[in-house]
This record gives sequence, C-alpha cells and structure tokens, in this order.
Amino acid sequence: MKRVIDWFEIYTSDFDRAKKFYTTVFDCGFNETTVNNERHSQMRYAIFESSENKQEIGGALVRMDEAKPGIGGVLIYFATEEINTVLNRVEAAGGKIIRRKLNVGDFGSIALIEDTEGNMIGLHAKK
Repeated sequence: MKRVIDWFEIYTSDFDRAKKFYTTVFDCGFNETTVNNERHSQMRYAIFESSENKQEIGGALVRMDEAKPGIGGVLIYFATEEINTVLNRVEAAGGKIIRRKLNVGDFGSIALIEDTEGNMIGLHAKK
C-alpha cells in the first residue's frame, strides 16, 4: 500500500525559537537549507534529520510570509516511545500541554501539545 502522508511542513513565526523547541522536546536535529528563488526569497527551511530509511515520512520547519502558524490547521502526530517523557520537556522548552496522555485502546496513547509558534501537534505511542 502506498503511504498517504509523504511530507509535512510546520510553519513558524520565529524560526530559531521553533528549531530550539523541537530540538529540546524531541531530541532531534535539523538540516537547514537555503531557498534561493524569487517566489520564496524570505523563506527559511530546516528539514528534520532522519535515518537513511526511505520509507520514513519527512518534514521541515518553514518560515515564509505566505504561511502562518496556529491551532486549527493540519494536526501531525510525532511518534514517541513514552509520551510522559516527552511531555516532561514541553513546558521547559516554551510549549504548552493541551491534552495529557490519553489511552486510545489498541492504538496506544496520544497527547496534544502546542509548540512555541502556536501550532498544535500530537504525540503518539504505540504501546
């Protein structure tokens, strides 16, 4: 079966603050890319680092004038082994906890947080 989600972008107002938030909360890195074209001359782009597994879904933090962050847009769930471990880092990194860990039966558990840019994102643990 073909993957339904292939790429995601999380829009930012303060690009460096957002990178710091995601690095702190998810213990991940980024590959920052310069976008040199007339249409997106003010764009900043940081791709989430990933292994070489081509089956993984990729994504990036993006700062551009045409897109604004905030709750009510697309909801993306980040995979985690243990949700409470991640939740313990959210507020210290400048984010907010919207919904604490919730058991969703055979699907594991979820939680909702707000990043430093006002985006709501989900956490998902299979166990």
